[in-house]
Amino acid sequence: MAEINHNWKKYIVSDEMQAQYNELIKLILETESMDDDEKQYWFDIMPSMTNDQIDRLFNILDTEKKKLEALEEKYQTEIKKLNEKHLIEWQEFQMKDSKQKIQAAQANEKDDGDADDVLKMLNDL
Repeated sequence: MAEINHNWKKYIVSDEMQAQYNELIKLILETESMDDDEKQYWFDIMPSMTNDQIDRLFNILDTEKKKLEALEEKYQTEIKKLNEKHLIEWQEFQMKDSKQKIQAAQANEKDDGDADDVLKMLNDL
């Protein structure tokens, strides 16, 4: 019997099963649809399973892994698109805010200029 350590959990798997079904064992260890006890259960009953049953288990776990990877890729693409969209929106907001500040500063300068003109006109009287 061999002891496999995975994510701080120890599993017992027969040497024969480990040699013969290494890929299936990896799929069992990596699946998120089973808890630790369920994984050990499958390792325990593997020696008594038929080849068809082992093939079915492999196919189920392999399909699950591929579908989860496809979903992960799809959502990563969607997240990237959303981040890019929000970055563009944020840049537009900052540009608009900067323009408003510049316009306000220019208006203040113009108002200050108008006040200076009024004072100059009063002094000229």
